[in-house]
Amino acid sequence: MWRRVSLDARLPHPPARVFPYLADPARWPEFAPAVEFRQRIGEGVPEIGSRWWAVDRIFGPFKVRFADVLEVIEPERRVVWHSTSPWNSRVEYVCVAEGEGTRVRADYEGDVAGWLRLVALLPTFVLRRILLRDFRGLTRVLEAEDRAADGLSAEISSAGLRSA
Repeated sequence: MWRRVSLDARLPHPPARVFPYLADPARWPEFAPAVEFRQRIGEGVPEIGSRWWAVDRIFGPFKVRFADVLEVIEPERRVVWHSTSPWNSRVEYVCVAEGEGTRVRADYEGDVAGWLRLVALLPTFVLRRILLRDFRGLTRVLEAEDRAADGLSAEISSAGLRSA
């Protein structure tokens, strides 16, 4: 069943911080609730055609195994991924600087196979809500990085004051 869902997400962080997460499947489990596992197949710098073994968790305990393939990469701007069967899908993330943040345009499309067609039957507004969880998770990860950096800065400043 062919489906297409488009999202427009705004994150309060610059593309230089957002894009590396969207361009590296190994980091997806940190912020995307359905992503259980990603592991690079091969070595070296990722390039067009690079692949990752993938496992997603769908509807509780049900897992889907497939591969993600890098189709396009324009650093800090655009990345396109192809997911093999049963997803048979493509996702394109386009990052645009907007003030101090990033607007991410995410287009998901594909011909879902097997029992995953049940997911494709969900109304578009439900699929959007599910997919937007990834961007809320990414915002939380980036905010946690900010808090950790602020804490380290405070610690360094405090140590500098004590030694003076």
